Amino acid sequence: MSLRSIHAGSMSVVRHRHFVYHATMNVTDRSDKRNHAGHDDAAVSEMAAAIGEPARARMLYCLIDGRARTSTELAVVAEVTPSTASVHLQRLKTQRLVKVVAQGKHRYYSLEGANVATALEALSVLAGESCKPFVPNTPSRLRAARTCYDHMAGTVGVMLNERFTSLGWLSTATGSTREDCYDVTPNGTKAFESIGIDINATRMLRRRFACACLDWSERRPHLGGALGAAVLGIALKRKWVLQDLDSRVLGVTSLGRREMLARFGLRL
Repeated sequence: MSLRSIHAGSMSVVRHRHFVYHATMNVTDRSDKRNHAGHDDAAVSEMAAAIGEPARARMLYCLIDGRARTSTELAVVAEVTPSTASVHLQRLKTQRLVKVVAQGKHRYYSLEGANVATALEALSVLAGESCKPFVPNTPSRLRAARTCYDHMAGTVGVMLNERFTSLGWLSTATGSTREDCYDVTPNGTKAFESIGIDINATRMLRRRFACACLDWSERRPHLGGALGAAVLGIALKRKWVLQDLDSRVLGVTSLGRREMLARFGLRL
């Protein structure tokens, strides 16, 4: 409001200029909803909200060990009903925090990738918590090594698959829309042929060449497809493993342990 000065015999008005803040004044343009780091604030907020719900957080930390689980198992972990678990998992999938793999009549959920695990680990450090390890209840002999259709499964199967990948013998199939499809690298071709597997002949078979098959006891992939069958065939032929007559159990022989160490650097 302006000030008024009253003089004798007359009245004059002296106006003082004031800076007035507008109620809707914008200091910076926020139309793109991005913060100073260039991240979408809304996307970050939605992802944080997805992680922040207690039941969903329990699901995510249950999956941080790299093993996949069914929605029923995650419902038990999260202490919610199966129908509620499905809703939570859909939310996590929408936020690209988990992915799902259908195998037979089951759907297995796992973390979307290593970046999600890293973020969860960082939150654990801030919270000062540690995660409980996964303890499978599969019988020990069946868990160690067994057949899965016509390829090797169990702890040994998973370790072989991880070893083949770390050695650079397997890679994600070029042009495939599926993350679980493998191809064999040039080094892998030489290595597999050195143990008696004809890669060209294996490719010609009317089935998937090589793929990641989720292991139901380890909850990590073992090598499936025609290549996985060929590896088991060689292992049986050379007596690296022996199959039980009345079960799917595979017993690793002393020869097999020596050969897997010498050829693959795998210590069993």
